[in-house]
Amino acid sequence: MTWVLFTLLAVVMQTWRNALQSKLSAHVHTSGVTLSRFLFAPPIVAIYLYGLYLYQPMAIPEFNTRFIIYACIAAATQIAATAFMVILFKQKNFAVGAGLAKSEALVAGVLGVLFFGSNLSLLGWLGIFIGSIAIFVLSSAGKKGSLSPKTLMIGLACGTCFALTSLLAREASHLLDVPFHVGAAWSLLWVLCIQTLALTFYIFKQQPQVLAELSQHKIMTIATSITSCIGSIGWFTAMALQHVALVKTLGQTEVLFTIMISVWWLKKPVQRYEIIGLLLIAVAAILVMWS
Repeated sequence: MTWVLFTLLAVVMQTWRNALQSKLSAHVHTSGVTLSRFLFAPPIVAIYLYGLYLYQPMAIPEFNTRFIIYACIAAATQIAATAFMVILFKQKNFAVGAGLAKSEALVAGVLGVLFFGSNLSLLGWLGIFIGSIAIFVLSSAGKKGSLSPKTLMIGLACGTCFALTSLLAREASHLLDVPFHVGAAWSLLWVLCIQTLALTFYIFKQQPQVLAELSQHKIMTIATSITSCIGSIGWFTAMALQHVALVKTLGQTEVLFTIMISVWWLKKPVQRYEIIGLLLIAVAAILVMWS
């Protein structure tokens, strides 16, 4: 059950990263907020890898062409998924669209079985399905307005890109002849380096003022990178151990932590549909852990 612990670590870190990004977005352009996730992460992962090699010395793995292709595509699909999320921010029914973006677990299950050799149990599929319903309930209940085809397509595209990122990162880590946690760390380092270099180059050429904005909020930017990096270590390691769809379904417990912060810190009461959604997530989490 090691994958469960790494997933919960990722969930906690991602919750705080989202809170930090939300605060940073009040002062920095969207592209800069996105870059803050990656900017200081590669050195942190490099230090983490160095620690792993000190603890268990081994040879540096061979990075073949297939690994590099998977890492590059995973980096690109995650950037695309983030771009789709930014577009969703501008939709009137964003909450529903964001819920559809969480279809990542279900999409990962389908794509994993069709193209990546995954083999999920009936309990696993049931947990994924219930988890998807829970996210839709939490995002759409109490919201007025019908779901537009545009938001539907953007939300599903976002979920698909996130699913592809996770599946490709998992495949890349399995191509390396090293223990699972070391392979996950190498895969993460490659993806983060590609993303950081590509996004920094784009901002430097197209939006140089964004770099100045980030420099004015160094502490928050560094904190965002650290929490994001630790969360990514948790995600990549968990996905190296377990099917992506199951990891992402358990990862939906992020909603629980978000609502807890909202209730205890912001003093916001819990609505009936939130209780229903949380109970469904709890059921989904139990099913995927038992599958």
